[in-house]
Amino acid sequence: MLLIKNGRVIDPKTQFDQVADILMDQDKIIKIGKNLSESADQIIDASGLVVAPGLVDVHVHFREPGQTHKEDIHTGALAAAAGGVTSVVMMANTNPTVSDVETLKEVLDSAAKEAIHIYSVATITKGFDGQNLTDFSALLAAGAVAFSDDGIPLQSSKVLKEALDLARDNQTFLSLHEEDPELNGILGFNEGIAEKAFKICGATGVAEYSMIARDLMIAYDRRAHVHIQHLSKAESVKVVEFAQQLGAKVTAEVAPQHFSRTEQLLLEKGANAKMNPPLRYESDRLGVIEGLKSGVISVIATDHAPHHADEKNVADITQAPSGMTGLETSLSLGLTYLVEEGHLSLMALLEKMTYNPAKLYQLPAGYLAEKGPADLVVFDDQEDRMVSSDFASKAANSPFVGDHLKGQVKYTICKGKIVYQA
Repeated sequence: MLLIKNGRVIDPKTQFDQVADILMDQDKIIKIGKNLSESADQIIDASGLVVAPGLVDVHVHFREPGQTHKEDIHTGALAAAAGGVTSVVMMANTNPTVSDVETLKEVLDSAAKEAIHIYSVATITKGFDGQNLTDFSALLAAGAVAFSDDGIPLQSSKVLKEALDLARDNQTFLSLHEEDPELNGILGFNEGIAEKAFKICGATGVAEYSMIARDLMIAYDRRAHVHIQHLSKAESVKVVEFAQQLGAKVTAEVAPQHFSRTEQLLLEKGANAKMNPPLRYESDRLGVIEGLKSGVISVIATDHAPHHADEKNVADITQAPSGMTGLETSLSLGLTYLVEEGHLSLMALLEKMTYNPAKLYQLPAGYLAEKGPADLVVFDDQEDRMVSSDFASKAANSPFVGDHLKGQVKYTICKGKIVYQA
């Protein structure tokens, strides 16, 4: 048994926020209360620390199979634990893509060996071809938790309509990567900094919010659920809000990098600040924060995208891959740029990083309750940390290395066992 004493226990599901003790036995919470005196094999004194549900990150790339020089499921799981994350949903842009039951079973068998909970989506179209739909019912039966061609937008409105109908009939949903390639230039560079500093055509805002508008109207018509991934534009938030007010079944997520910094970071940190969607304008940063505050955006997810240093450290930045490692900085970025700056309460931040994403994917996670899962994070929400390049991930491609941020994970507990300790 494991006993956590004297922590500030926060449960976003019930809005519980009190100093209390939590007793766990194996993978379940046995008791939550004050001054618990039961004997335990291990005792953690959490005085002055926050005790919350383990974080739930529903957008990660663990690169297995096919690109394990960047990351693999094991190192991805270690990175998650180091960031306080106990449940993740992997994207399907592996090599081969997770488009069939055989590949899905392969990644889930590998995932089952890890100390945290790891789930996977399957692709919407076979091999990301944008045309031929996968077997949704078979993939769901084999353990897929939703469907996404993340990294590639669905250009065909006909294919999207058919996929939405299939998702609705199978009581699941689509997670969509939104950008119209015909309206974009070189990805990873916001249009402003692209033109001004690099003299190239970059990723335009209209490429994102015009495709969101199209897709949400089709989803509204089909009465199907769509989840919009990594919003980066203020206009995108407004489009989602409009669709929600119409009654469309739409949810949305934002990545920490997009509420934390702007396109200027690309000039300071180079290729490690190159991501897709790119860091945008200050007006967009504030716009996605407003979306978080209003509830239009209900989920924070990292889009954890590790790359090998050799791939990022190329002479021509336009040739570097887009993406950043994000699992080990997400909580600190939320504490620094949302809570510390007064945009969200700690309860509201945790709700978007635990209960809401778990509810979206119907995962048994994201809350603290007696008989509930013994998945927790214990952290100091006030401690200052300097982000080191010494990550548990294989990759260190973060533009936040060297930054001073708030918050330090002290313990991550999954299935009643300590899986990370600072």
